[in-house]
Amino acid sequence: MIKVHHLNQSRSQRVLWLLEELGLDYEIVPYTRDPETRLAPPALKAVHPLGKSPVIEDGGRVVAESGTIIEYLTETYGKGKMMPAPGTDEYWRYKHFLHFAEGSAMLPLMLFLYTNRLGDAGKPLHERIFGEIDNHFSYLNQELEGREFLVGDALTGADIQNGFVLENPYAMGLLEQYPNLKRYIEMIHSRPAYARAIERGGTPVMS
Repeated sequence: MIKVHHLNQSRSQRVLWLLEELGLDYEIVPYTRDPETRLAPPALKAVHPLGKSPVIEDGGRVVAESGTIIEYLTETYGKGKMMPAPGTDEYWRYKHFLHFAEGSAMLPLMLFLYTNRLGDAGKPLHERIFGEIDNHFSYLNQELEGREFLVGDALTGADIQNGFVLENPYAMGLLEQYPNLKRYIEMIHSRPAYARAIERGGTPVMS
């Protein structure tokens, strides 16, 4: 059985959601963030040297990084679901958005979360950070114009990756000026598999 080393309020919520969409059995090994530092506990370093989540174990294989885990699970167990056929135009669009989530969109959001904890000391950076957030969100909003999903007419791993990007901004009311993103995250929240993942793993929203 697939074992998920799951840290609360982290990217590993993506993995639980994907496993629920694929209908796979899995076991959760839970970890809790330090309430002061918000860091993962040292016990995760025994699983992977980076000490971060998500990490999965499957048949003796250890796989880290949420994007890699999504590719591993869809290619190993998806049976053609959750990704377009390799070599097609939609496949390369899928790959783009799979990597866009962490390669581009998450950085300014993480910078905002960190600098926001600094109070007034972090405010001089906010104009630049919010400019980058708007750049990425405007792009994603445009790409979702007239689309229910990022790629094709069914949910893919690209949606799993990018859904997490929008969780905190949605909870903070920051998606009002991006109607397609708001509609998109609300569609995600309505999926039964997503609800099952939340029931098992908790909310992905950082407190």
